[in-house]
Amino acid sequence: MHNDDLLRGCFSCDQQATDSPPPRDAISETRYWRVAHAFNSTLPGWLVVLPTRHVTSFTQLAAAAADELGGLVLRLSAALETVTGCEKTYLMQFSEAEGFAHLHLHLVPRMPDQPEEARGPQVFAHLSDDESRWLPTPERDRLALALRTALDGRPRELVSPR
Repeated sequence: MHNDDLLRGCFSCDQQATDSPPPRDAISETRYWRVAHAFNSTLPGWLVVLPTRHVTSFTQLAAAAADELGGLVLRLSAALETVTGCEKTYLMQFSEAEGFAHLHLHLVPRMPDQPEEARGPQVFAHLSDDESRWLPTPERDRLALALRTALDGRPRELVSPR
């Protein structure tokens, strides 16, 4: 990837430019996509799927990037089922928050015991501005490594949610 494809001051591009990202920020990397665990999530396994170059709309994606996305989401969803025990995943894209216009998709595990008030669009209740509620960094790294293993197709023990 060329630095010309990144926008300075864009949170996602700044993360992409990191030489040695921690596991939580690089669960999976392809030519076109990078997968990270959401930093401000209270829900284990809340993933963010980001293009490796700065785009703000699906129509700005290269055809190959768009083609790759479906298979990546399928593999990540299967890995989330294996690692978290979720019964399905939600896939959402808005890219509207200030500082986060870089196209990104939220791939979120829906747990079997998820309360009704945190299902569907209300799942965003699991994102918080209160850093004390965020999933701890070591747990996000542990989940990231478990997801990498699941993506590689090796058996992995179930990781119990908090």
